[in-house]
Amino acid sequence: MPTSRRTFAVAAVAALVLPLSACGSSDDGGGSTDASGKVEGDITFQTWNLRANFKDYFEGLIADFEKKYPGTHVKWVDQPGEGYADKISADAAGGTLPDVVNVSPDLVAPLAKAGLALDLDKAAGQYEKEYLEGAWASHRIPGMDGTYAFPWYLNTGPLFYNKSLFEKAGLDPEKPPKTYDDVFDAALKIADNTDGEVATLANVPTIEDFGRYGVPLMNKEGTAFAFNDAKGVELLTRYKELYDAKALDPQALTATPESTGKKFLTGAVAMNPGSALDLAKFKKQAPDLYKNIGITDQITSTGHVNMYVMGLMVNQQSERKPAAVAFAHYVTDAAHQMSFAKQVAIFPSTAGSLEDPYFTKQDGTDETRVRVAAAKSLKTAVNYTPVLFSEQMKTELRNEVAKALQGKQSPEEALDNAVKACDRLLTQQG
Repeated sequence: MPTSRRTFAVAAVAALVLPLSACGSSDDGGGSTDASGKVEGDITFQTWNLRANFKDYFEGLIADFEKKYPGTHVKWVDQPGEGYADKISADAAGGTLPDVVNVSPDLVAPLAKAGLALDLDKAAGQYEKEYLEGAWASHRIPGMDGTYAFPWYLNTGPLFYNKSLFEKAGLDPEKPPKTYDDVFDAALKIADNTDGEVATLANVPTIEDFGRYGVPLMNKEGTAFAFNDAKGVELLTRYKELYDAKALDPQALTATPESTGKKFLTGAVAMNPGSALDLAKFKKQAPDLYKNIGITDQITSTGHVNMYVMGLMVNQQSERKPAAVAFAHYVTDAAHQMSFAKQVAIFPSTAGSLEDPYFTKQDGTDETRVRVAAAKSLKTAVNYTPVLFSEQMKTELRNEVAKALQGKQSPEEALDNAVKACDRLLTQQG
């Protein structure tokens, strides 16, 4: 369950489900937001690449739910990570969308616009207080009233750095960067002191990086993008300095989260953002790196770290809404989120859960240190990626950033062009 799951294409969803928006105004039972009534009947529950590692957990969860609500039956389907958005779009277009669907905010946005996501503020608003405020708000869509998925598990993480590479470059490995200025200064020193052999970062700035830097990403109405302001230009200018000095890996222009992680794993770059999931991977796949791993806080200028959030959407057209809402709430309630969090390095989105000793007490291990620090930061974390920022928009931004780093246009021109392209795509979303 890597954080990069957000990067799967969502453009296909928008293209296929937006023409279905008339469904949302249906007068039949399927179009109603009323989820009251007896919890009974057959529903289908779809997850996102979870069966391989958590089969027993979900089968037990479903059995317990069916026992609690006699007369219900939950059919569990799990889709592979690759092509997940395409599968959702095909189901949406064909009228075969499951009753409860595992989504991220950017996946739920086009479904909500198409009238296929149930508004939980209307149908299940009594549960809102059970969740962290920021998590509940993460599935709201600018320009629309309502909340369109139950928040499920969260993730965030620290900045990892390679102490041996810091030492090699003459930097103090016990004094990691704390601010963006620190990161940029350290990166330039490492490149200079190793004659460009060691890059510090392996990825170009993404929309969430602009958010953490303090750049306003959209206007307050959610109708236009704004990341081409002076602060946005400042961030991209700094990255251009890194690129020119070989402090940014030359393959960063075409890198993916997976490839940048691999660069760090093999000691090719000095720093990489990560999550609590990564420590076990370092320990198993790169024991030398694990022995030299440095852990510092995620860099942010806003005081709020970036948060990834997964959710469970209820199909607006479901004929078994009471059962679908009850099951989505059951999976995401405090007790079940806590039990899931203890099986894998993710964090519950329920209010008060992060106060559990599991997330607050140290035991001297790096794994616990990362978990405790991440849990603390999640209480005020922000999902910086705008819900309406589609995969096509990510590509436009990446392409313009690449041109700026290569010197084909200025940082200011690059961000102006990216904003124009994203605003045009936003208009096409309807």
